[in-house]
Amino acid sequence: MKKIDTQAIEEHIRGILTALGDDPDREGLKETPHRVAMMYAEVFDGMNYSNEEIAEMFNKSFEEESGSEDFVLVKDIETFSYCEHHIALMYDMKISVAYIPRGRVLGLSKIARIADMACRRLQLQERIGADIAEIMEMASGSPDVAVMIEACHSCMTARGIKKPSAKTSTMTLRGRFKDDVALQNRLMLQMNMG
Repeated sequence: MKKIDTQAIEEHIRGILTALGDDPDREGLKETPHRVAMMYAEVFDGMNYSNEEIAEMFNKSFEEESGSEDFVLVKDIETFSYCEHHIALMYDMKISVAYIPRGRVLGLSKIARIADMACRRLQLQERIGADIAEIMEMASGSPDVAVMIEACHSCMTARGIKKPSAKTSTMTLRGRFKDDVALQNRLMLQMNMG
């Protein structure tokens, strides 16, 4: 496990405040470097762990006899992340994860925790889907995983092109979800059900 260097973050935030032309010693900013360092330690906690370590943390599973066509779908896991290009917020993020159990099922909360930890890194939305799929494969023992993500990116909505209603959707398909069109259709049907 790595450790985020909060002391270095405090020093650099203080330098950024100075570079912005403000006084980091004024009353409203005195504690800002510390608060930002603590916030970064929290929102980037996933950077402390590899995908393998996250899979090991959340691999609690239960024996389950299910058919080879059955899949588990957890929809609309609400979370957020930060874009590695601008350290800008990716928000209103909803992640849906499906997998076909192989004799064991993961605890449902573990799927949400996996999604959350994969987001707690400097990320790209595409990589979030790939990371979640990889972690799910390791934690569940199933190569059949699908991850759908929809999010707003403040680097696009609040700056640059400034398109506040733009959303980005990505889909990561592994195993049978990648090759089986009938399975893909069943997944999309389930995704579209209220």
